Amino acid sequence: MKPLVVIPARGGSKGVPRKNIKLLGGKPLIQYTIDAARKVFPDEVICVSTDDEEIREIVKSLGLQVPFLRPAELATDNTGTHEVLLHAVDFYENSNYQPDVLILLQPTSPFRTDAHIKEALERFDKSCEMLVSVKETKSNPYYVLREENEAGWLVKSKEGDFIRRQDCPKVYELNGAIYIIHVDSLKLKPIQDFKKVRKYEMDELSSHDIDNIMDFSLAEMILHQKTKPQNS
Repeated sequence: MKPLVVIPARGGSKGVPRKNIKLLGGKPLIQYTIDAARKVFPDEVICVSTDDEEIREIVKSLGLQVPFLRPAELATDNTGTHEVLLHAVDFYENSNYQPDVLILLQPTSPFRTDAHIKEALERFDKSCEMLVSVKETKSNPYYVLREENEAGWLVKSKEGDFIRRQDCPKVYELNGAIYIIHVDSLKLKPIQDFKKVRKYEMDELSSHDIDNIMDFSLAEMILHQKTKPQNS
C-alpha cells in the first residue's frame, strides 16, 4: 500500500469560527487528528490541505510540513470533498509519489485515535471502493424519522411494522472520522456514488464530530472526563 493521508482544513467556518485551530484542552483542534495520523503514518505522506496561512503556520509549528496552499476556488462553502481530494492526489503525483490508497481524516473528530485508524485499515481490502467509519444511529428511519408527503401529512421515512426501536434493523450513520478510499475509484467517481462500501463501526463517544458551538462545548466536557483523575 502506498498511502496518502489528507486532513482537509479550510480557514472559513460558520458553525464555529476558526474551528480547525480553536483550542480544545489547550491544543488546536487539528492537532488531535495530526497526532493520531503520525502514530500510524510517516510525516511525508500526511497532507494538511488548507487555504489558510495561519492554519499552515500552526501545523508547521507542530513539525509537519504543509507542501501547498489550496487555491481559493477549492475553499468555498460549495467546494466538494471530491475536488479537494483529487487536488491533493494530483499534487503528490506531480511530485513523483503515486498513492494508491487515500485516507481522509477530518479534523473535527478529536476522539478518533490511532487505534481506530489501524483497525479500519485492517478491514480495508481490494474488494471495496471505500471503507467508512460509522456509528449506530439513534434516528432510526424505521422508527422515529418522518417525511412530509405531498398532502402535508407526516409519513414514515422507511416503512416497517416495528413496535419497539430495539426490533428495528440496525441503521448506521457516517460519523466523518475515517474514510479509506482506493485512489483509482476516487478518480472514476465521487464518494457518494461508490457502491462497494464497507463499514468500520465506532462507539458514540469516539464518533463525536464538531460542527457547531454546542458540539465544541460537549467535546470540552468529554475531554475533561477523559483527563479527570480517577478516585482510588
